[in-house]
Amino acid sequence: MAAGSEQAATALLARRAAEVQQGAARAAVLGVNDGLVSTLCIILGVAGAGSDQTAVRLAGLAGLVAGAVSMAAGEWISVTAQVELFKGVLADLRDLVRDHPGVVAGRLEYELREAGYSDATARTAVAEVRHAPGRLLDVAARRVVGINPGELGSPWTAAVSSFLLFSLGALAPLLPWLFTGGESGEVLSVAATGLAGLVVGGVVARSSGRSVPYGAVRQLLIILLAAAVTYYAGALFGAS
Repeated sequence: MAAGSEQAATALLARRAAEVQQGAARAAVLGVNDGLVSTLCIILGVAGAGSDQTAVRLAGLAGLVAGAVSMAAGEWISVTAQVELFKGVLADLRDLVRDHPGVVAGRLEYELREAGYSDATARTAVAEVRHAPGRLLDVAARRVVGINPGELGSPWTAAVSSFLLFSLGALAPLLPWLFTGGESGEVLSVAATGLAGLVVGGVVARSSGRSVPYGAVRQLLIILLAAAVTYYAGALFGAS
């Protein structure tokens, strides 16, 4: 592998790790998957109760809107709380660097030695960052407390992406009911959701280095189980 390709691969791995650590990958998978499963369950539950096409369609649309808004609000609150907590930790670290730089430098040197650097290398590195404005805070934040000050996360980005991804996932089980109903709508809805679930499961498995068929089939089985439970629950209550 050429040096340029190796550097590109390393950069890609770093970007993927950052996305996982920031929660972006989790939010994407959760958004699409939740849209798929929850909307399918709503549709099949209402259909199983014997409702007509219009009622099922309205229920699916309501589930799409409610779920997307709920996901967006949840992600916004979650990421906002995370950012505020990180900022609080960084503010305390900033005060510690200002009032007791030697303590922070000592702890940073210890962390570098624990990471495998020699004593001389650790001392030299800490001496360099200690005398550079802002560098001690930045390096200590990354190495000592495990926070990247430049990547705290964006609540609005998380909210908007969750809204869009949930809506995208919800469209798979809902679209067939815009054109047909009854058993045809039920079968097409399950088929479309299952196909989308296979893709999502396969992509997640491939990104994590696991077996793509295993990840895809696992996702499909989860969808089919949820579909069966909600359909027969709807049929039970509909009969009652």
